[in-house]
Amino acid sequence: MTTNPRAKKFRIRRSGSLNEGQPERSAPQPDPAATEDAPPHAGNRDAQFEQASPAEPVREGQIDSPAAMVAQTDMDAIRAEGLTGRQLRLARRMAQKHGIAATSDFDAVRQLRLNGINPFQRSNILELVSTDGGANVQSGISDDPGQGSGQLGRIQLPQTVPHPDRNLPSTERAKPSETRFSEIVEIQRDIAKRRRRKVALLFTRLAFFVMLPTIVAGWYYYFVATPMYATNSEFVIQQAEGRGASGLGSLFQGTSMATQQDSITVQSYLASRAAMVRLDQDHGFKSHFSGPDIDPIQALAPDASNEEAYAVYQDHVKISYDPTEGIVKMEVSAPDPQTSQLFSEALIHYAEEQVDQLTQRLREDQMSGARDSYEQAEARRTDALNELLKIQNDVEVIDPVGESGALLQQISTLESQRQQKVLELTSLLNATRPNEGRVQGVRSEIEGFETLIAQLRSQMTQNDATGSSLAVKNTELRLAEENYQFQTIMVQQALQLMEASRIEANRQVRYLSLGVEPIAPDEPTYPRSFENTLLAFLVFAGIYLMISLTGSILREQISS
Repeated sequence: MTTNPRAKKFRIRRSGSLNEGQPERSAPQPDPAATEDAPPHAGNRDAQFEQASPAEPVREGQIDSPAAMVAQTDMDAIRAEGLTGRQLRLARRMAQKHGIAATSDFDAVRQLRLNGINPFQRSNILELVSTDGGANVQSGISDDPGQGSGQLGRIQLPQTVPHPDRNLPSTERAKPSETRFSEIVEIQRDIAKRRRRKVALLFTRLAFFVMLPTIVAGWYYYFVATPMYATNSEFVIQQAEGRGASGLGSLFQGTSMATQQDSITVQSYLASRAAMVRLDQDHGFKSHFSGPDIDPIQALAPDASNEEAYAVYQDHVKISYDPTEGIVKMEVSAPDPQTSQLFSEALIHYAEEQVDQLTQRLREDQMSGARDSYEQAEARRTDALNELLKIQNDVEVIDPVGESGALLQQISTLESQRQQKVLELTSLLNATRPNEGRVQGVRSEIEGFETLIAQLRSQMTQNDATGSSLAVKNTELRLAEENYQFQTIMVQQALQLMEASRIEANRQVRYLSLGVEPIAPDEPTYPRSFENTLLAFLVFAGIYLMISLTGSILREQISS
């Protein structure tokens, strides 16, 4: 036989009043603030001394019912959870609120959970605080004396009873839990109020510094800005193909690297003030942008300076160069399509002239040097020819070289004949009895041959009336001929050099080839209202964000 363990615990019964006429008071309850941080069951006297109903006497040897055993098992499990005293008091107050008669705080937790109520849920706790008469419930005082402990006619917690003679306000201080909840609610209301005020100020600043300028910009782009027509064109600068190129020059030949410097130079020229001034002189650039149909922001004053016109020129003439492909792209915008096409064609013509001027001086220097060398060689050859003619006239013979050859041939023939006569004389003298007449005749012939040979040789070496011999004249003539031949060779070399210079000059020529011809558009290109409005919004938002961050950092630095 089992006994109820609750029967062995102390039972606290309410005794009668000690003094007649005084209100009944129960045992003082511990301060909740002092027991909030206490360990489980330390500040909860109900956890140690359960209150039993006086109508239920303890019976020895009584066996508990199964329902009582289940309830006891559930409460033992709740005790094992380690609930704090504050949690147990909240469970007891919530049980009183819902009219649940609980014998202890653990029984209150058990019955609340059986009824599907979580006594520790935040919403249930706030509902407990905000109900009518919550102050009395929170402090453990019930307006109905019969609901304090779940038994009729029993008051578990102390009460204040009105005095028959006077009714003064209670001098008891509010409990810390009530003060804490009220302060938390007040702080939450204050935080929400400040949050709403800050959000309102934030939206006000955003509307003033971001939205209002964006609306103004959008109104300008949609309703005020003058439509502009843009003409696009693309061209490339090419170099003449050179033959026989070698070394590093052959690596970049035919690529954009060979004309990159020229393309950048042309781009810089088209974007310069010189191109703007020339365009204004030829086609009236300023007058087109100072008309009455241009909006005030893009319009030029009638007496605008070149600097002001150049600022407008930079906004409406955009030139870019792609170094990978070697293509120069140009976009020219104007109030009407025909004007934009006219300006684009004029700028392309200026670019062609600039390309021609880039290598003109180099080509002229190369050709002038080769031409001067050829002319000088030609003059020297003419002088050599005149010298040769003069020598031929002074010699008084048509061909001194041929005449000298003829004389040498005659001398050789006479020498041959003389040698034959010498052999004949020798043969006559070798006879036993030579014929003197014949011997004498042969000797005289030999002497004649020698005399004739001597005369011929003297003609070649003997000076004439002019003081020069045929050999000297022949030598002078040969020198003049060699000089003439040398000058002729020099003229040929100069002519070859001039031809090579001409070919190199032609190779240095740059050509401007149009890839995309300028064609006037039929619809306005600018302004792009939506894109520009969105860009204005992003710009103003970025400026506001930077200013806000800077201000926050400065305030933090000052406050620290």
